[in-house]
Amino acid sequence: MTRPTILAQHLTGERNDRQVTPPDVLRAARRRFLRGERVDMNELAQELGIGRATLYRWVGSRDQLLGEVLWSLAELGLAQARAEAKGRGAAWVLAVYTRFGDRIVELEPLRRFVRAEPECALRVMTSKASPLQRRVVDTFRDILFEAQQRKGLRLRFDPETLAFVMVRIAESFLWTDLITGEASDRAKAHEVTKVLLT
Repeated sequence: MTRPTILAQHLTGERNDRQVTPPDVLRAARRRFLRGERVDMNELAQELGIGRATLYRWVGSRDQLLGEVLWSLAELGLAQARAEAKGRGAAWVLAVYTRFGDRIVELEPLRRFVRAEPECALRVMTSKASPLQRRVVDTFRDILFEAQQRKGLRLRFDPETLAFVMVRIAESFLWTDLITGEASDRAKAHEVTKVLLT
């Protein structure tokens, strides 16, 4: 009996050669992260059936991949915070800021990551080692610009500078336990940012 050709296997559904793509890596890493598993690059490459060299070529580094995973979660949190925020001017910006901070800190997979890998978590969340910080700053810049154009906010600083400062304040107070070992203080982040906005 002759062996079926690859074409025959495809036509009968016996073969599925779907090509793995970089977005598949993000989805697999995100699944692992949400289940509370360590995002291990060797295991990820094996799961997807690609070589380690290919994996690193696609994602850069583990920190960069984790940054993309966290951004995929942060982006949803920011969209929800914007949709729920009420008010005008500084009150609206602060509502988005506070709701987003609450969502991030209360996200259980992120809390597990912070407990399991504190140094890596600090690097990925608060430095240029990953895309997360830059994208959060860009989003808050856009929020400030929208508040300035449509919601009556008058700014003392340009939106880019203020967004960067706001994000750094949030990082400092929300992740104080990682930086200094003290308890985080979301209320202080809110109060300091309120002073900058009003």
